Amino acid sequence: MTSKKIEFTGALNENLSAKIDLPDGEVKAYALFAHCFTCSKDLKAVGNITKGLAEFGIATFRFDFTGLGQSSGDFSDTNFSSNIEDLVAAAEYMNDEYESPSILIGHSLGGAAVLQAAHRIDSVKAVSVIGAPADPAHVKENFSLKIDEIEEKGSAEVSLAGRPFTIKKQFLDDLEETSMRDKIRGLDRALIIFHSPIDNQVGIDNAQKIFVAAKHPKSFISLDEADHLLSTASDSIYVGKVLGTWAEKYL
Repeated sequence: MTSKKIEFTGALNENLSAKIDLPDGEVKAYALFAHCFTCSKDLKAVGNITKGLAEFGIATFRFDFTGLGQSSGDFSDTNFSSNIEDLVAAAEYMNDEYESPSILIGHSLGGAAVLQAAHRIDSVKAVSVIGAPADPAHVKENFSLKIDEIEEKGSAEVSLAGRPFTIKKQFLDDLEETSMRDKIRGLDRALIIFHSPIDNQVGIDNAQKIFVAAKHPKSFISLDEADHLLSTASDSIYVGKVLGTWAEKYL
């Protein structure tokens, strides 16, 4: 597998940092990866998954959402809707420079985002979510102690994964306005759900809700003892192998 660094313009007209992981041989299909809330494209687990996909001839485009990782912009000006728009912008860039994505992959909140974005990207044939919440409002649990302050003052600084972030009221409002059930039910693409039964950040009940709401073809894969971030390499390597095998049927 070889990787190439890229920059493209996101939904808020900021330069977004991206990377495309290419298989050594022929490219059979392209995938677009959405990382987890406040994470980045360079999370080791993401790299393990894209490496696994490359073995099946799948090239993966991954990027940092606006205001995160190496992308420019202010995170406090973003929200769930802007993440979806960033995904659409990434797909448009892929269409112009490579090929439109056939697969959308999302980890955690990125999973909820790809379930929404799939309706905007006609080329998508298959969708995969990993540790995804059934409702994006679930992320509010990460800063529940600050919600009153955000509502009263319009914003507050919260600590997420040991780093400070400013969360504005518009972020909360956007989460509340997002409806997921109809989007999942009307996905009209093959869906595979990866989730750990001991995920203590996004409970396994979220996977059940997504699975029940979705129509066939749909699949569920248990990640046994994995944590939410797939910190153990063997877990993310497993996801890459299973996802590559499953996706072949739909490409």
